[in-house]
Amino acid sequence: MKLDNSVAAVVTGGSSGLGAATARALAAKGVKVAIFDMQKEKGEAVAAEIGGIFCEVNVTSDESVDAGFAKARAAHGQERVLVNCAGTGNAVKTASRSKEDGSIKHFPLEAFNWLIQINLVGTFRCIAKSAAGMMTLEPCDEFGERGAIVNTASVAAEDGQIGQAAYSASKGGVVGMTLPIARDLMSEGIRVNTILPGIFDTPLLQAAPQNVKDALAASVPFPKRLGVPAEYAQLALTMIECGYFNGEDVRLDGAIRMAPR
Repeated sequence: MKLDNSVAAVVTGGSSGLGAATARALAAKGVKVAIFDMQKEKGEAVAAEIGGIFCEVNVTSDESVDAGFAKARAAHGQERVLVNCAGTGNAVKTASRSKEDGSIKHFPLEAFNWLIQINLVGTFRCIAKSAAGMMTLEPCDEFGERGAIVNTASVAAEDGQIGQAAYSASKGGVVGMTLPIARDLMSEGIRVNTILPGIFDTPLLQAAPQNVKDALAASVPFPKRLGVPAEYAQLALTMIECGYFNGEDVRLDGAIRMAPR
C-alpha cells in the first residue's frame, strides 16, 4: 500500500508511546490520522502536532468506538489503515499466600475480565468495525487491496512472567486471532498482522526507577537497550506498505526471552 495524503488511518492508543510514534510516522508520509484514546489532553496535543484529529474513545464500548469512527470518517473519509495500540496491564498471581498472615487469595476475576475486555475484546471490536468500513472502499492496487490492519500483542503472549496470567492471555488472544482474521478478510483485500513488542521505553516504563530500567536493558541480548517507540512504528509501516505481509505475528524484542520473573 502506498502511504500518502489519499489514505486515512486510525491509531488506537495514539496519545502516547507506541501509538503516538506510529501516528507521527504515518503523518510524516502524508496520511490523514485519527487518534483514538482516553487521554484527551495528550491526544489533542499529538493530533495538533501532526495535523490529525483526536477522538475520545473507550475501546470497551461499542457506542464510543462507533462515535470515534463516525467522527474520524467525517473528517478524513473511510480509513484504509488501522493500528491497534490501545491496551493496559496488571500483575497479579493466579493464587497467592500472604507473607504476613499466611492467608490465601486468588486473582480477582473482575480484574482478569477487565484486562481481557481492553486488550483483546477492545482490539477485536476495532478490527471488526474498521474492516466492515474498509470493505466499502474501492481497491487501491491491481491485486485488490482495500486496507491493512496492525495489532499490538506482546512477547508476554509467548513467555509471560509471574503475575501475567491475564495480560498474557489477552495478548495471546491477539496473536491467536491474527491468522483467522486475515483469512476471514482475504477475499476482501484486507491484510492483518500483529507486532509482539519486547521491553520498550514507553511512558509506563519511564515511571520506573533508573536502576530497574538499566537492569531491563541489560537483559536484552542485543542491542542491550530498551526498544524505542519509533522502532515499533517502523515495523508497523513496513507491515502496512509491504503488500505480501499478511497473517503474521512478529516479535520486536532484541532477541529477548523473558525469565519467570
